[in-house]
Amino acid sequence: MIIHPGFVGIDVSKHFLDIFDSGRTERVANTAEAVAALARRWHGSFVLFEATGRYDARLRKALEAEGISFARVNPARARDFARATGRLAKTDAIDARMLAAMAQSLSVARERESDGDREALARAHRRRDQLVHMRKQERTRLSECDDAELRADYETHIQWLSTQIKRRDREIEALVRRSEALARAAGLLRSIPGVGAVTVTTLLALMPELGSLSAKAISALAGLAPFNVDSGMFRGLRRIKGGRKRVRDALYMAAVTAARRAPLLRTFYQRLRSAGKSAKVALIAVARKLLVVANAIMRDKAQFRAA
Repeated sequence: MIIHPGFVGIDVSKHFLDIFDSGRTERVANTAEAVAALARRWHGSFVLFEATGRYDARLRKALEAEGISFARVNPARARDFARATGRLAKTDAIDARMLAAMAQSLSVARERESDGDREALARAHRRRDQLVHMRKQERTRLSECDDAELRADYETHIQWLSTQIKRRDREIEALVRRSEALARAAGLLRSIPGVGAVTVTTLLALMPELGSLSAKAISALAGLAPFNVDSGMFRGLRRIKGGRKRVRDALYMAAVTAARRAPLLRTFYQRLRSAGKSAKVALIAVARKLLVVANAIMRDKAQFRAA
């Protein structure tokens, strides 16, 4: 495939960037200085690279500073494109060329401008999740321990973790209050039955697309859209897959609460159960409805109102 100038593919790793640009490949160090120098030469180009978390942060900031159009793509989607075009070999240089070809061949949505307040919230939210996970592990170890000295150590650590989690909760509240946009969005999301503080924070931090996509698109993004598995006369079960697991987990837990306490959603859940759906399938449907409602109220900038 001939890749025309103006489409740049970059394979990002911790220490290096492998770049395909205008028919040639090169490797540069993944440092702020080197990346800034690269970005200055790409005016008028579209840059595509895989989402690699903190490793692509310097590149994103440099491209934004220069006003260059770029997008990050899910690594799984990039590999699917490579296989579809017959590229089975995998090296950093091959991946860079493949990403440039993908940028040219597919309509890849341009990355949103970064939001410092939302990124700070995402970092605090991620750290809180880590602390909660560690506390859960320590509680499991405590329940299985019969040594008095070790039990005391576990209990002390659990108490410390609980204190740190509360500290993170206060930090998250302060971050939301400090940003007018986040505070307004949080107020809208809290009006939804069953949606608590943790779910609100998760949506604010990890679903910036809320309010800008269709109901189907936002459900697919979170991994809550059921996909067909049909072929010929065969009709398979519809299953959810992919998407943002942390968002899906938060909405599932909110659905458990909503199915018990929110009248409208409880009725919806019970109707699905009466129709023969399993409890898990019905709760996933409730989670999807919660997300669709959140998307609608963020779009309309209006609090939830029961019909």
